[in-house]
Amino acid sequence: MIKKENLDKTSAWPFVEAKKMLRERKSFIEKKGKITLQTGYGPSGLPHIGTFGEVARTSMIVNALKHLTDLPTEIITFSDDMDGLRKVPDNVPKKDLLEKNLHKPLTQVPDPFQKFGSFGEHNNQMLKNFLDDFKFKYTFKSSTELYKSGFFNSSLQIILENYDGIMGIILPTLGKERQKTYSPFLPICPNTGHVLEIPVKEIIQDQSKIIFDNYGKELEVSIFDGNCKLQWKVDWAMRWYALDVDFEMYGKDLIESAILSSKIIKLIGKTNPSGFAYELFLDEKGEKISKSKGNGITIDQWLEYASPESLSLYMYQNPKRAKKLYKEIVSKTVDEYLDYIEKANNQNELQILMNPVWHVHNSNIPKEKMIMSFSMLLNLVETSNADSKELLWKFVKKYKKDISEKDHPIFDNLVGYAIRYFNDVIKSKKKYKNPDKNEKLALQALIKTLDQCNDEMKPEDIQTLIYSTGKENGYSENLREWFKLIYEVVFGDENGPRMGFFISFFGVQETKDLIINKIK
Repeated sequence: MIKKENLDKTSAWPFVEAKKMLRERKSFIEKKGKITLQTGYGPSGLPHIGTFGEVARTSMIVNALKHLTDLPTEIITFSDDMDGLRKVPDNVPKKDLLEKNLHKPLTQVPDPFQKFGSFGEHNNQMLKNFLDDFKFKYTFKSSTELYKSGFFNSSLQIILENYDGIMGIILPTLGKERQKTYSPFLPICPNTGHVLEIPVKEIIQDQSKIIFDNYGKELEVSIFDGNCKLQWKVDWAMRWYALDVDFEMYGKDLIESAILSSKIIKLIGKTNPSGFAYELFLDEKGEKISKSKGNGITIDQWLEYASPESLSLYMYQNPKRAKKLYKEIVSKTVDEYLDYIEKANNQNELQILMNPVWHVHNSNIPKEKMIMSFSMLLNLVETSNADSKELLWKFVKKYKKDISEKDHPIFDNLVGYAIRYFNDVIKSKKKYKNPDKNEKLALQALIKTLDQCNDEMKPEDIQTLIYSTGKENGYSENLREWFKLIYEVVFGDENGPRMGFFISFFGVQETKDLIINKIK
């Protein structure tokens, strides 16, 4: 049981947001006897890493809530699968098939993968599969099912009754031409199956029907049972209303939508959920990551190179700051993950509540003692030429005879990840420096220094000798340049491991042979 004083003091963002929600929604939550959080997914493309981030971050808030209240919680993962397909994604097969079915609800568009009844169903299943793989606890809800089953009917009736008020909220935000055609209700065309954006001609309130101007022809449609769907901002407000949502986070690009949806839900008689706007993910070029483009690193790619927990850590850190998300970021995040686990061994309760891995691991930080950093392990992959997990483990055990795979499950996984990551991401980008005459003399002096060392020496003592060698060979004013020289010649990179630790682990003679081989 965590002390209340520490729960009050912690400024970790999941606790900050959980406390804010409990304050803002106090009377509603107490009346319901439960807390409902929602995440949204638009299945117009395959699930991407941003979708994972939204569910992961919401789950971290749920974890914080469990320490703040005894009320039950539920995460609803809502798929807007009745939305019309507006464009063909870049990263799917059979693009011509999708092209022929543009503007139809996603659950009426054929599956280009030929696995499910529709493109929407395929993408929904992909979403559920990866959420299940991460062991997230959620309730999946489909827009198509809730519209067609009549679940939304009573809420749709309230929207219709407040039609004029909603138009008064939305129209001032639109251009003059769009104002002429805008309607909160989008009928599904009985002939083409398209989701139509056409103007309203007449509302028949007592029959819950609308007559639309369908390009000069009258189209009379019931608003119930999936014959119509709502425009996005109105749909979002209606969803909050119908599902009694207490919390939802969303990308910074949806702040304006959230403001309008909040006005609409207040108009129809309820209060908007507590909100949290996060910054967007960018790819290597600084462009927004998109489902349809498939740019940036995918969930599957990250999990080829690192653990799900490291991905969750990346999502935890600085959610209100725009972050680039590409392959090279993985190794840095893994090292931070290992470092936070190591720090937890010496932290008090309040510090642990501030430790990101406490949130990543749902309050249970692993106790495993770390053997080395991921970046160090990547250096070992290179210097040992290990091409299999078994071979790299043999190499590790050569210098650390007292360790075993079963006692180090996190490190055991890292061994496999390191080989794939080095070969796929790092190897092709290595640029080994060819040292000039003076640089070669300095490195030869380092080899002579290593003649004075042995494998029983402490890493700190070896490191001190390396410092001294640099100072004595032209680098007394800038030791950073000395280590940069070593790294560029030996590892093909400007940065590298702490050399004293690397040499004590890799072996003195092996390191000498490595440097000799490189400067030849």
